[in-house]
Amino acid sequence: MTLTVQTLTLGTPLSPSALRVMLLGSGELGKEVLIALQRLGVETLAVDRYDNAPGQQVAHHSRTITMSDPAQLRALIEAEKPDLVVPEIEAIATSVLEEMEAEGRVRVIPTARAARLTMDREGIRRLAAETLGLPTSPYRFCDSLAELQAAIDAGIGYPCVVKPVMSSSGKGQSKIDGPADVQKAWEHAMAGGRVSHGRVIVEGFIDFDYEITLLTVRAAGRGAQLGEVATHFCDPIGHKQVSGDYVESWQPQPMHPEALRLSREIAQAVTDNLGGQGLFGVELFVKGEQVWFSEVSPRPHDTGLVTLGTQVQSEFELHARAILGLPVDTRLRTPGASAVIYGGVDAQDVVFEGVAEALSEPGTDIRLFGKPESFVKRRMGVAVTTDADIDSARAKARRAAAQVRVRPRG
Repeated sequence: MTLTVQTLTLGTPLSPSALRVMLLGSGELGKEVLIALQRLGVETLAVDRYDNAPGQQVAHHSRTITMSDPAQLRALIEAEKPDLVVPEIEAIATSVLEEMEAEGRVRVIPTARAARLTMDREGIRRLAAETLGLPTSPYRFCDSLAELQAAIDAGIGYPCVVKPVMSSSGKGQSKIDGPADVQKAWEHAMAGGRVSHGRVIVEGFIDFDYEITLLTVRAAGRGAQLGEVATHFCDPIGHKQVSGDYVESWQPQPMHPEALRLSREIAQAVTDNLGGQGLFGVELFVKGEQVWFSEVSPRPHDTGLVTLGTQVQSEFELHARAILGLPVDTRLRTPGASAVIYGGVDAQDVVFEGVAEALSEPGTDIRLFGKPESFVKRRMGVAVTTDADIDSARAKARRAAAQVRVRPRG
């Protein structure tokens, strides 16, 4: 079925002609989306749960609310009347978005249904495995420590991975190697879940060679298909995670041609079902020519920060253009890599040292996110590098990230 692209009329910010976009979640990824939208003349409103979030520092307007509170979220949307609402995090009262979309009062990117399904690991896993029949790891959902142990004993086995059904960036995720780890993993999941506590997914461990993020864009086609929704793919992004949290990524990840074909097939099946317009980060496990679906985010992905250096249009530019109904360009410009700069300290009012040294090597860039408070394991910035090959780029990114140090002022 051919779908028509919804193209919006661009105007002038802070005037009656303005096209107004509200971002729900204004961290480092949302900040880059806001900048990309502003370059196209969009009036932006950044919403977050705390004041002075990174995106709020660059948006035309900012608001601070508890986005998981249905009454607060509805009241804000009704008051601001944005042309588009763009969820950028998982901790949102998606039931309100579905209600308001059904009432015709708001357009949600990519759709309110997609926002609901993908913030909930149960919703998206059941869609992928049970509705679409895509290959995934074996899994069970559990509501108690006893159910978790029973699921492992009944066939999931060891090793396995436990995650809260609602969390982000690896929070609450852990690997279980044996019976002694089960209770600790349950407690870690309960502490790390967002919005809804008390339910986890336990997954059988897949012996994969590597995992990728396949950035998949539902946007306007080109030429004769300009007015139609088409699916575009970026080159695969390889990444390294520690406790479910991304620490490095690189592009392009070398793949067997059959694995790449299957990856695109799986990504398109999921994103076609979710619908709408925008960029999706589809996570996949790969072993040789085999591919398994893992997760999908209907928004820019943290591992995609590497595209700030590698692509003609970064994932943030692609997302902005896609949601506005504009053509996109997913071409790779050069191999590159990214490495996370962690806070390393729990403190407010911090300063950064070593930035000049980090930038002294050609093909190196740094993004400092502007977060008002540092934690030991909080992402405070990222090093993005380019080079002739991914191995050289990865080594350069690690060197650059290691040179940047965070310390309290004074």
